[in-house]
Amino acid sequence: MGSYKKELRGLIIAVIITLISFLAIFKISGREITTIFEAKTEYISISLLLHSLFWIFWALRLMLISNMLGGDLKFKAAFLITLISNFFAAVTPSSAGGEPVRVLYLSKNGIRTGRATAVVLIERLVDSIFFVVFLTTLLLITDFSLKLGFKVGGIFLAILIVFILSLYELFKYPDRVQRLLSFLKKRLNERIYKRIEREVWNFREALVDLLKDSKKKISALFILTALIWIPEFLIPSFVLMAFGSEPHFLLSLTSQAIIVVISLVPLTPGSSGIAEGSFFYLYSQFVRGNLASVVAVWRTITYISNIISGALAIAFTLRSRQD
Repeated sequence: MGSYKKELRGLIIAVIITLISFLAIFKISGREITTIFEAKTEYISISLLLHSLFWIFWALRLMLISNMLGGDLKFKAAFLITLISNFFAAVTPSSAGGEPVRVLYLSKNGIRTGRATAVVLIERLVDSIFFVVFLTTLLLITDFSLKLGFKVGGIFLAILIVFILSLYELFKYPDRVQRLLSFLKKRLNERIYKRIEREVWNFREALVDLLKDSKKKISALFILTALIWIPEFLIPSFVLMAFGSEPHFLLSLTSQAIIVVISLVPLTPGSSGIAEGSFFYLYSQFVRGNLASVVAVWRTITYISNIISGALAIAFTLRSRQD
């Protein structure tokens, strides 16, 4: 990764935008920032625990997928990779920096680059299927923000279909992939082409291996995915209770799924500003009370903590290499 100047710049921008968003929401709400300290600590503790489960189950899923594709990833390494990739996701637009970092660190843990790329894409595929099913089900149950929700879900579904069709082409028609590679061969340096060709076939081989794997392991992927996201989506309900509001579990879960999809728009590092604004807009439709403090505490638990824990994981990894 060389110099961290770009990441440091992204971090500074993200923190500034987040702080401005907090101040703007407090101003709009007519609330004092000091009201943050009125939160009940027991509910904040539960929220922190739920976010810890997000990290743990993500690491377990990363370990499972990696090992399904022939790797030998241990939980400690998977957990550190999860924290580090969350840091880079927090300082890059649309969280785009997290995936390349996971590929890099998986490669450093003995997994070939093509297979490491397959691990990350499979993560995204399973997440996408989960979100489409989860969001559609909740929108139908709650009838909340139906028009916005289905627009967001429709766009997300279209992207998912294109993604699945691309994987299907790679899996079902290797001759078409070879024709594309031949096209690239004429236009790329031989060394670069050879590397691309090797990793494309490694990636395809990984997909074939995954589809051959047991149904139990594939089912486990979806169970782990639910265990990653549902606790994370429950955090706002406990933060609401910390400030004496009703938890609004179903409406909150629906809003969280919409916010995650909206946050994929690559505008700001870690979707800072976008996430806070979307949260405030959606929750203001059904929450009465100190919503400004809820936004600030929710974002601190789910976003700022990723930056802090990720920075600590990076420091730990660098120190371990020096020892």
